[in-house]
Amino acid sequence: MISPQAYIDPAATLGSNVTIDPFAVIHAGVTIGSNTHIMSGAVIMKGTSIGQNCLVFPCAVIGAIPQDLKFVGEETTVEIGDFTTIREGVTINRGTKDRWKTVIGSHCLLMAYAHVAHDCLLGDHVILANGVQLAGHVEVGDYAILGGLAGAPQFSRIGAHTYIAGHTVINKDVPPFIKAGRTPLTFAGVNSVGLQRRGFSMETINAISEVYRTIFNKGLNTSQALEQVENSLPASAEKDLITAFIRDSKRGIIRTLAKGETDED
Repeated sequence: MISPQAYIDPAATLGSNVTIDPFAVIHAGVTIGSNTHIMSGAVIMKGTSIGQNCLVFPCAVIGAIPQDLKFVGEETTVEIGDFTTIREGVTINRGTKDRWKTVIGSHCLLMAYAHVAHDCLLGDHVILANGVQLAGHVEVGDYAILGGLAGAPQFSRIGAHTYIAGHTVINKDVPPFIKAGRTPLTFAGVNSVGLQRRGFSMETINAISEVYRTIFNKGLNTSQALEQVENSLPASAEKDLITAFIRDSKRGIIRTLAKGETDED
């Protein structure tokens, strides 16, 4: 299962039934879990840990040092969970002393030529479509989907169960459970289809929708909207997640289109 034409440093650790194709390169200090397949031309560099049952496609580079001029050689890592697929040409950089690690969760799909910079934290079941670019320190919640060529500047936060359209710049934080699109990026409704697919009841989806009607559609500023949501709407885990996310935002959250506004305005 391991090609003699692959290079595997003796200081790397491989689990059982690992497949390494010809011309793959595995550096010292790498750990690869059982049943993972590293394909031809992939390079797995020092400090990388890859879980079980993962697929790493040709020409992916995982664990290169950060593209950050403040990086001075500190010992940092990339951590990838189980059942995650890394497609062709994906690049994932190690962390810096800010977080010391870059993390990709389990059951994720990073499509071709996506880039995940230093200190990013991606949850489980995240999908980055082709060419998505995440700058340093970006956080992406569980089940978030980012469309092709979407880009997130440093310190962006993207909530769980979100769907973000392709070719967009994530210029503000995107709260959980919603769709976002257009330029500039704006609220495009609750991600009801995605939530139904993941087993959320219609009652829960309707409750999430009511939270966002209060936040985006009643002419309130963010502080007023949060106060009304917290004091007037029924308690739920989803409501708490939304309000905590917004209160923790340092960059502010995306807005909705103003009445009468179009994408060309």
